[in-house]
Amino acid sequence: MKAVMKTRADASSVELRDIEPQELPGSGHVRVRVAASGICGTDLHIIDGSYNSFPPVVLGHEVAGTVIEVSGDVDPDWLGARVALETFYSTCGSCRYCRSGRPNMCGDRLSIGSGVDGGFAESLVVPLRNLHRLPSSVDTASGALCEPLACVCQSLFDPFTSVRPGDRVLVSGPGAVGLLAAQVARAAGAEVVVVGTDRDRARLELAESLGLATRLAPLDASDLPAGWHAGPDVVIECSGSGAAMRSGLELIRKRGHFIQMGQTGDLVSVPFALVSFKELVITGGFASTPASWAKAMDLLERRHVQLSPLVSKTFSLEEWAEAFAATQRGDGVKLLLAPPRETQMNGEGVE
Repeated sequence: MKAVMKTRADASSVELRDIEPQELPGSGHVRVRVAASGICGTDLHIIDGSYNSFPPVVLGHEVAGTVIEVSGDVDPDWLGARVALETFYSTCGSCRYCRSGRPNMCGDRLSIGSGVDGGFAESLVVPLRNLHRLPSSVDTASGALCEPLACVCQSLFDPFTSVRPGDRVLVSGPGAVGLLAAQVARAAGAEVVVVGTDRDRARLELAESLGLATRLAPLDASDLPAGWHAGPDVVIECSGSGAAMRSGLELIRKRGHFIQMGQTGDLVSVPFALVSFKELVITGGFASTPASWAKAMDLLERRHVQLSPLVSKTFSLEEWAEAFAATQRGDGVKLLLAPPRETQMNGEGVE
């Protein structure tokens, strides 16, 4: 089968290869035919070597598809199920993080797409526990965005940073994560404003089509909606921009919550004294947990979050280099890779 792989540790070692499909273990696993896999910033960091991986390995961790084979001890009712996949292939199961429901923090964690073969292929093998059935309202390819949605839920509904009804929430960065975060915050009962730069105009128009209020950066207090005179209660920073981080810290109200989701490999200069002057709570979020997946799937079941409008373009596996370059440039919102043989699914999940 075709697969996009990181073949060695150096940055240039990514290629499309013909590989043998992984053998299905005798118990507890399934084989999933990939419908689509999302291209994430983490994939770009794996490619350039700034995020740890174990090559040779098939890339891709935002995966959705259809179960086509199951181990002997797995209920055959899973065959034909449309599913999205959790990323963790294995964890130690015994450290303080695993025992407290936070396998994302396990030091022995291996994830699809970096530690074991992932979804930039025609199929992959994962443990049964990784599967989540897609709601009928979510088409299979768009189901690849369930993974970033679960990551958003991990950051927004941690007990220390939960978004509450009535909160005024400012989301900076209208990319896929930002637009998911804005929808999740709105579903929690918050009043939401999405902020982007002039180059984000198309993304801001998409945000408005989803019923979200938008603003152009740079912002000052006079640009905020009426009633926000004290500043937002919560800032969700999804751009990774130092300027957006500074602006968020300056605008947020006293004793507000600042959630950092956007990633950057660069050092940034921020007015950190505001953390003590305003008594701010600053948190981040890494990957997802079983609890955040449960929250994400519940939001989709209740149709509080839309995924398909965020998909800008689907590339074939053969077009991987073009797709990665487009992601690096910031084209569109979410770009997908898909095997050419996968048929399109309609909104009711029927091939």
